[in-house]
Amino acid sequence: MTKNGEGAGPATDRLTLLLITGMSGAGKSTALKALEDIGYEALDNLPLSLLPNLIELAKSEDTDHINPAFAIGIDARTRNFRPDRILSRLQELKDRDDLDVKILYFDSNNTVLAKRFTETRRRHPLAIDRPVSDGIVRERQMLEVIRAEADYFFDTSDLGIHELKRMLTQRFERKAGGDLNISICSFGYPKGLPRDADLVFDVRFLKNPHYEDSLRPLTGEDEDVAAFIKADPSFESFWDKIGSLILSLLPEYKKEGKSYLTIAFGCTGGRHRSVFVARELAELLHRNGYWVNVHHRELLSGE
Repeated sequence: MTKNGEGAGPATDRLTLLLITGMSGAGKSTALKALEDIGYEALDNLPLSLLPNLIELAKSEDTDHINPAFAIGIDARTRNFRPDRILSRLQELKDRDDLDVKILYFDSNNTVLAKRFTETRRRHPLAIDRPVSDGIVRERQMLEVIRAEADYFFDTSDLGIHELKRMLTQRFERKAGGDLNISICSFGYPKGLPRDADLVFDVRFLKNPHYEDSLRPLTGEDEDVAAFIKADPSFESFWDKIGSLILSLLPEYKKEGKSYLTIAFGCTGGRHRSVFVARELAELLHRNGYWVNVHHRELLSGE
């Protein structure tokens, strides 16, 4: 995921508007559902001409929310979809002082998009009577001008549903104040680095429980695996240094106004050493008063 511009959090006195757009089949529906789960009012395929009325209605209502917030899906299915007209409307919304508008653009490579339509037997909205590949090419050309103006870009080619939901929750969860939201992730190197990692630590130097028959079926969340890793002569020195380093960095990130931070630990399989160290760091940060979300990528995938 890449971002243009700073700040995902809503201003306390402005209505937050996240416009969800991008390629059909790239995960926009999943994104809308995830945002709805964390407090946004989600509407799909809403004509932009109706947005001003929706905004005024929302601003006139009493609410218990931190502030009003909407996630609006806009794509090639939208009535009278014209990218140039949409850009003009979006700019009008962004120029308003009472709105905090962000464009979230979702994309995947053409091969993945075609596979998703084939597997689900859905018709591409721009290829009703043509091959799916033709619709994908046409849609990509239509959306290019909107893609260039996006505040956030999500490439979901290699993202699972759970990982995409976690990324959206971490960045757009509606909290008051400027707390630093910390996510700690374990992963296996063969599947690549987590896309949203800010700090990455390689723990493959630690002895691998995988080569112990009794430990192989377990994970870093099991106490026998924890004891094995702690007994490694390299662990104690590493852990003291890594804990001190991260605890010293967090206040500096907060001073700079950073609202989220992802710390990733990687090992060979993503099931033992990285899981254990991620768990240990989460407990350390909890004890020091930080809010922490923990995600074990390879355990969640079931592989």
